[in-house]
Amino acid sequence: MASKEKEFQNEKQVFSEHIQKAGLRNTAQRELILDIFLRTEEHLSSEDLYWLVHKEDSSVGHTTVYRTLKLLTDAGLAREVRFGDGKSYYEHHYNHEHHDHMICTECGKVVEFFSPEIESLQETVAAEYGFRLTHHSMRILGLCGICQKKDSESAASGAQPRVRVKSVFS
Repeated sequence: MASKEKEFQNEKQVFSEHIQKAGLRNTAQRELILDIFLRTEEHLSSEDLYWLVHKEDSSVGHTTVYRTLKLLTDAGLAREVRFGDGKSYYEHHYNHEHHDHMICTECGKVVEFFSPEIESLQETVAAEYGFRLTHHSMRILGLCGICQKKDSESAASGAQPRVRVKSVFS
């Protein structure tokens, strides 16, 4: 726990320096949003974070949460990810290793994974096409083990899958 607290102190310092450089004040509402974001390991939409913050302080508005998420992203503390359901989600980024995502299109479960083989293959393919990789985001859509056991129809091969990502409140 002491390690987490120290990590959070570093992230709070990064955030404080970022907002000072942007000419903004460090408000109690921003601090609360940052604290809740840091304590929550799930992928959060701005709506998810708003409801978590609202439980602790009902005076904090949607706009404040959304703008603070933007500040967290700009500071390198959060990373925006999209899973194919039309929403943006945010995950911890500072001092977190790169990973990719598998998303169950039936129940919305999101699995984070890292594969050295996939990373190497991406570099090989990029080199073959004369690309210099700067970053990437991989999402694999499919059915988790539990949903495979259910009787569910799959979409036609050319159709976009329907994605329902599990919210913190699901």
